Amino acid sequence: MDCTFNTELGNFNFRVGIIITDGRRVLMAKNPNDKREYYYSVGGRVKFGESLEDAVKRELMEETGIDCEIDRLACIHENFFTDDDGVPFHEISCFFTVKPDERLLKIADGSLTDQGPKGEYLKWIDLDSCVDLTIYPEFFKTVDFGADREFRHFITKDNKTADVG
Repeated sequence: MDCTFNTELGNFNFRVGIIITDGRRVLMAKNPNDKREYYYSVGGRVKFGESLEDAVKRELMEETGIDCEIDRLACIHENFFTDDDGVPFHEISCFFTVKPDERLLKIADGSLTDQGPKGEYLKWIDLDSCVDLTIYPEFFKTVDFGADREFRHFITKDNKTADVG
């Protein structure tokens, strides 16, 4: 069971994200069935009773088919947003980097995740030339997680993101 629940005020999600980089390129996912044009981090919801590291390894295997070693917890993101149906969300995501692995770097644009032909696919996004591209989380555009080893804490509220330490 996913660590997500509904309340009278909105929904809560507890997620992990995986930061897979190759220089200034980052591997992201997209759902072609979504009407909006955006990319999002590899990852997903933590299951009840699952450690964060186990969730990262499971999500990484589900979305890339590759089992590799976790490097570190890079940041926490508190995200407050309203979905397309007007439902408020409070989401906490823990983002991890993984150790360099040649198998990850060989993932081709358009590779399908475990969602199959009608589901998500993966794409390498060049962060230096994606100015007009919508990606979530947006702070991926400004933080070089491959070079910057400082732990970060981000809060996004009203579509504004603050790096609070």
